[in-house]
Amino acid sequence: MRLLVLGALGVVYGDIGTSPLYALRECFLGPHRLSPTPDNVLGLLSLLLWALTLVVSIKYLVFILRADNRGEGGILVIMTLVTRHLGQRGQASRIFLTIGLFGSALLYADAMITPAISVLSAVEGLNVATSFFEPYVLPLSTGVLIGLFLFQSRGTASIGVVFGPIMLLWFLVLATLGMASILREPRVLLAVNPLYAVRFFAENGWSGFLVMGTVFLAFTGAEALYADLGHFGKKPIRLGWFYIVFPALLLNYLGQGACLLQSPEVLTNLFYRLAPTWALYPMIVLSTTATIIASQAVISGAFSLMHQSVQLGYSPRMTIVHTSSQKIGQVYLPGVNWLLMSGTILLILIFRSSGNLAAAYGVAVSATMFLTTVFLYTVARRVWGWEIWTSLLLVGVFLSVDFTFFFSNLLKVASGGWVPLLMAGIIFLVTTTWRRGRAELRRQLIDRSVPVELFLKDLEISKPIRVPGTAVFLTGNPTGIPSTLLHNFKHNQALHKTIVLLNIRTEDVSRVRPDDRIEVQELGEGLYRVILRYGFFESPDVPEALQKVRIEGCDFDMMKTSFFLGRESLVLGRTSVSSMFRWQKRMFAFLSRNSLDPSKFFRIPPNRVIELGVQLEL
Repeated sequence: MRLLVLGALGVVYGDIGTSPLYALRECFLGPHRLSPTPDNVLGLLSLLLWALTLVVSIKYLVFILRADNRGEGGILVIMTLVTRHLGQRGQASRIFLTIGLFGSALLYADAMITPAISVLSAVEGLNVATSFFEPYVLPLSTGVLIGLFLFQSRGTASIGVVFGPIMLLWFLVLATLGMASILREPRVLLAVNPLYAVRFFAENGWSGFLVMGTVFLAFTGAEALYADLGHFGKKPIRLGWFYIVFPALLLNYLGQGACLLQSPEVLTNLFYRLAPTWALYPMIVLSTTATIIASQAVISGAFSLMHQSVQLGYSPRMTIVHTSSQKIGQVYLPGVNWLLMSGTILLILIFRSSGNLAAAYGVAVSATMFLTTVFLYTVARRVWGWEIWTSLLLVGVFLSVDFTFFFSNLLKVASGGWVPLLMAGIIFLVTTTWRRGRAELRRQLIDRSVPVELFLKDLEISKPIRVPGTAVFLTGNPTGIPSTLLHNFKHNQALHKTIVLLNIRTEDVSRVRPDDRIEVQELGEGLYRVILRYGFFESPDVPEALQKVRIEGCDFDMMKTSFFLGRESLVLGRTSVSSMFRWQKRMFAFLSRNSLDPSKFFRIPPNRVIELGVQLEL
C-alpha cells in the first residue's frame, strides 16, 4: 500500500501539487487583480482553503471516487454508468452521451495546457535570481517538455516509482516553507475562519466574483485525479491526499499569505520568496522537476480517457500499449502522446509566459468538473439508490460551487480561454463524426447481410465443397451472415469445414469477468457464432480468446485458421440516405483510412489474414 501511495504522489497529485507556484500570485496579478491588503489576503486565503476542502476533499475524494466502474474512473466512466441505468436508446441517454464526449474533449485540451503553464511557471523562477536567464526560459521549457513526453513510453508504473519520492520531497518542502513563514506571521491563521471569505465577497462585490476564476487554479488537478483512478485505486489516492498532499498545500498557501502580510512587494515572485536566499537555485530545480511530474497527472489521464474512447467506439482505432501486467488501466498511446507534445509546445510558443497562459487555464477543467457533478445526481439516484431530496441537496451544493467557478472562468474566454474551447470543439467534432460514420457503415453492412436461415438452406441444397481448416470472419453484425463470407463463397465456390462468425463487443463496464467473456452459438452446417466480450479498459486479443473456445472438432490452431476481414472502401455518394454532411463524410473517410488496421488492433497474426474489399457509399 505504501508503494501505491508513493506512486500516486508521482502520477495523480502532480498537477494540483504544483498549483502553489502560481495560484495565489495570479489572484493579485491576473486580469482581475486585487490589492494585496490584509483583508484581501485573508479573505482570498479563506476562500481558497475552504474551496479545496469542499471541492477536492469532500466532492472528489469522498463522493466522486465512489462513482467508479469496477475500479476505473473519469468522465467517460461516469457517463457509461449513467447511460447503462437510463437505457442506451432513450433521449436522456443521448444527452448524457453528448455531455460525456464533450467533457472528455475538454480534458484533452487541459492535458495540453497543464504541462505548458506548470513548466513555464517553474523555469521562470530563474528570473528571480538574475535576468541573465530570461532569453532562455522558452527554450529550456520546451526542452524539458520534450524530455517528459519521450519518457511516457516507460509507463505510469515506472514513472510513479521515479516520480513518487521526488513528489514526497516536494510536499515536505512545501509544508516546511509554509510552516516557517506562518511562525513569522501567525496572524495568517485567521484565514481558517470562513467568515473572512464571506467578508471578502461583501467588500469586493463583482471584483471578488471575477477573481474566482483565478482561485480555481488551486485545484485544477481534481478531475485528472478521478481519471487516474484506475492506475492506483481509491485507497492509495485518498491516503495520499489526506495525510500528505492536503496538509502540505494548506500550510504552503497559508505561508504565502503570511509572506504577503509582512511584505506585499514580494508579490511578483511570491512562491520563491518563501525560501531562504541560499536555497533559491535548489528550489528552482525542485520546482521544475515537480512541474514535470505535474504534467504526468493529466497526460496519464488523457491516455486513460482515449483508451476508453477507442474501446467504446468513439474514436478511431490506434495503438494501445499496456505498460503493466498488474494494473490493466496503465496504458501508453503513442499517437496521443505525440499530439499532446505538439499542442503543448505550440501553446508555449504562442503565449510565451505562465501569466498569459493563466488566462487560458481553467476554462476546460471547470466545465468538465461542472459536467461531472451533473452526472453525479443520476449516479446517486439510479446507482446508489439515494432519495431524491438527499441527492438534490448534495449535488445542489456542489453545483452551486462548480457553476460559480465555471461562470467566472467563462469571463476569461476573450483573453485566452477560447484556446481550450477551440481544442475541445475540434476533438468533440472528431469523436462525434467517427461515431456517426461507424453507425452508418454498420447499418449498411447489416442491410447487405443475409439471414442465417436462408444461407443454411442454400448450403443444404447446393452442397458446396468443404475444405479442411477453420475460417474466422470478423463481423459487427450480431445476427446475419456477413458480406465477407458471401463474397468469399461467391469467388471460391468452396467453404471451410468449420466457419466461425466472430463478433467482438465492448461492454459498458471496465472489465468483463472471465466467465462472461465467451459465448458460442451453433448455427448448423459447421457454422458457429462466437461472441467475445471485453470491457472498455481491456484490449481484445483474439488468438488468446479463441484458444479458450470449445467447438467440437476445432482447436483453433493458428497455422490452420484463416481470418477474413473486410477492407472497407468508402465512396462519397450524393444519393446516400445518410444524415451526415458532406464535410463530415470526408472527415470520416480520412479517419477511417488512417485508423489502426483491425488485424493489429485485435492482435491477429498478419500471415493468417485475408482481406476482402467491400465498397460502401456514405
